[in-house]
Amino acid sequence: MTSNPLSQPEGSGVHGISSASIVNGLSWWQAWLSVWIGYSIAGAFVCTTGRIGATYHIGFPVVNRASFGIWGSLWPVLNRAVLAAFWYGVQAYIGGHCVYLMIRSIWLSWDRTTIPNTFPANSGTTTADYASFFIFWLVSLPAIWFPVHKVRHLFTVKAYFVPTAGIAFFIWALVRAGGPGPIINQPAKLQGSELAWEFVKGVLSSIANFATLIVNDPDFSRFAGKPRDALWSQLFTIPIGFAVTCFVGIFVSSSSVIIYPGSEPIWDPLDLLERFIDDGGSAQRFGVFVIAFAFALAQLGTNIAANSISAGTDFTALLPRFINIRRGGYLCAAIGLALCPYQFLSSSNNFETYLSAYSVFLSSIAGVMVSDYYFVRRGYLGIKELYDPRRSSPYYFTFGINWRAYAGYIAGILINVVGFVGAVNGGNVPIGATYIYNVNFFAGFIVAALTYWVCCKLSPVPACSDTWLEVGDQIDDVTLAYNDDTSGAGSIAGSDRPGKIDEETGLDEGKSTTGYRTMG
Repeated sequence: MTSNPLSQPEGSGVHGISSASIVNGLSWWQAWLSVWIGYSIAGAFVCTTGRIGATYHIGFPVVNRASFGIWGSLWPVLNRAVLAAFWYGVQAYIGGHCVYLMIRSIWLSWDRTTIPNTFPANSGTTTADYASFFIFWLVSLPAIWFPVHKVRHLFTVKAYFVPTAGIAFFIWALVRAGGPGPIINQPAKLQGSELAWEFVKGVLSSIANFATLIVNDPDFSRFAGKPRDALWSQLFTIPIGFAVTCFVGIFVSSSSVIIYPGSEPIWDPLDLLERFIDDGGSAQRFGVFVIAFAFALAQLGTNIAANSISAGTDFTALLPRFINIRRGGYLCAAIGLALCPYQFLSSSNNFETYLSAYSVFLSSIAGVMVSDYYFVRRGYLGIKELYDPRRSSPYYFTFGINWRAYAGYIAGILINVVGFVGAVNGGNVPIGATYIYNVNFFAGFIVAALTYWVCCKLSPVPACSDTWLEVGDQIDDVTLAYNDDTSGAGSIAGSDRPGKIDEETGLDEGKSTTGYRTMG
């Protein structure tokens, strides 16, 4: 579901996080440790939201209806769809860089410095780079056609091929350098509180890099056979996979200083591969072709799993009459192309700043989702009612919108907004706001979750449970019965045909109501 960070540019991905931490003053092992911790926490967050999808087999757009309301969920879904389309374009452009290396490994004349450039100098791209980007974008389109469950074969190939290529690149660079390079022996440049805050920023950057998947993991976990199938596979592989990739990236970048004496560390592995093309023979160019192909495959897997499928699911929820997951995937690809992603990648610092800032908005959504499922409803969801837009639905709330969720969502954003302005504009803001923004995901998540829980205490919501109660697949037919006059007063599990409704409680008489109530 995630890209191989070795194929991401400086300023994005786990490699960009570790390189930025080292440049900003951490030692290599401190930067590596921050990645371990950050992605371990991210993995825990992913499993937290993923359990909802794995238990009830529903995706992110449907999960959000329980907390934001039938119609109120459209705004978070639109947020996620737009971000997925943006990321699709960015990842496709990075994949285009891999294609550029593949073509240049065969034809050295495919060179951005010699091919006439028809793009402005400040556009962030060249004719050769854009052509490579378009080739990758075009070749990726057939993969969107296949249903979600059939795409797994692509990831089976990726799971074996990409790590092998990454290890080969790691060994190749170390052998050429004759050692790991000077970065490994470089001590930390910071001390005291400055060192601690830089470490914290490394941890939070790792979490922010996973903010999108933390929110929409139910889109993938809903295909799990059992809830535990979506637990261990993500809880361990996320931190281990990214930590290993970070380790390889740091050593490869460190070895580049020895391979090319007098140069600064080459933090982008694709730039290092391009240098290998320039100073090597046909055998070396073949090695670059294979590794670049593996990284292109990694980018393709990222765009299919984390972007096109997610956007397809979101667009389907927004316009179900006209769009399905396949059409939504192609719409995502079209938007990604139209956004001209090379403009965003022209400055890696701005790219990292804005993407990290976007985690502020996603953390608020995740906070409301988790608070609603685990603390307000205690695991109980009425699946049929999540698809019911009638006023009698417990998830209709007020005009289809749950104001409590939006109160939490806005509160989670406001706690970070001052620090966000300072990070984007570089203006003078209170030091406290800066410190809060340094932990922006936690701040937004906790404030949003707590605000939503308090609002639900003060103004109870329907369809909750007194005790932990995940219905999931244990009951084949789950429904709620409400009295039209007291809709939302309680809930039951039973058949589609309610019996006599008790006028005082609004419940179906003769049915068991154990564990269900209105929160309050």
